Amino acid sequence: MQIYTNLGDFAEQYRNGVIAVGNFDGVHRGHQALLGKAKSLSEESGSPFGILTFEPHPRTLFQAPSEPFRITPFLIKRERLEKSGADFLAELPFNRDFAQHSAQNFIDTVLKNGLGAKHIVVGEDFHFGQNRAGNIETLKDAGLTVTALHDINNDKDQKFSASRIRSLLRRGLIKEGNDMLGWEWEIRGEVIHGDKRGRELGYPTANMKLGDVLHPAFGIYATLVQIENEGTWRPAATNIGIRPMFETATPLLEAHLIDFEGDLYGKTLRVKPVRHLRGEARFDSLDALIEQMGKDTAKTRELLAS
Repeated sequence: MQIYTNLGDFAEQYRNGVIAVGNFDGVHRGHQALLGKAKSLSEESGSPFGILTFEPHPRTLFQAPSEPFRITPFLIKRERLEKSGADFLAELPFNRDFAQHSAQNFIDTVLKNGLGAKHIVVGEDFHFGQNRAGNIETLKDAGLTVTALHDINNDKDQKFSASRIRSLLRRGLIKEGNDMLGWEWEIRGEVIHGDKRGRELGYPTANMKLGDVLHPAFGIYATLVQIENEGTWRPAATNIGIRPMFETATPLLEAHLIDFEGDLYGKTLRVKPVRHLRGEARFDSLDALIEQMGKDTAKTRELLAS
């Protein structure tokens, strides 16, 4: 998949294509249906298949989020979008100047002149341009062929949506969130130096900042961890939160990789929460905390053994 962040570099061979347009945070099963439709239309017409999206997420510009909300930071989003089989991804910078484009200007400069789009595939509630003035009829009036997908629901008649998935993950409902996503949600980051508290307690941890990724419900999770340049997924008892016993100012992810010894500083970890075991808690003593950490590790080992 060829990636473009500047339309001035766009290759002539990808013009006259079928293009799926959206923010695609989470690249969930509804998004996957939309991408699949665009791909099938491109194959039927013998046209290139492309994706148009925006970075950062427009919500960060129009609203000051009270907490991180992204299900997929941009690198993970790129990886998920690449699985669609697209020929190209146009990932355009979204800033205040871009947000001031009228709907017609967006059609002319981005869709027609920039990408040479022939066929646009969007969700039925798609809006674009300044004040979200443009819609599907605006695209059609401009002479573009448009396919609009209706909402896609699961077997409980629930719409696949990023907002619903965020709600599930924030409540620690990992399995339900993954069912909506259609893939196993993960947190990714570089291992940083911490206060070595876990090592002192007999449970050394690899510490990561959560960054701009959505914060799941704080607490202890059974997780699977993959170390950079390894293919193995290792079991880990992982704390996500502020550690009430030690009052961490910024939420962290701290993964105790079971039966692992080695230096992980500076390496990137992929961490897949599997199950929320319990919430964070303050204990009466360090001995009580150590005892609970032993129980959490044993529970994680048992849960992930299968």
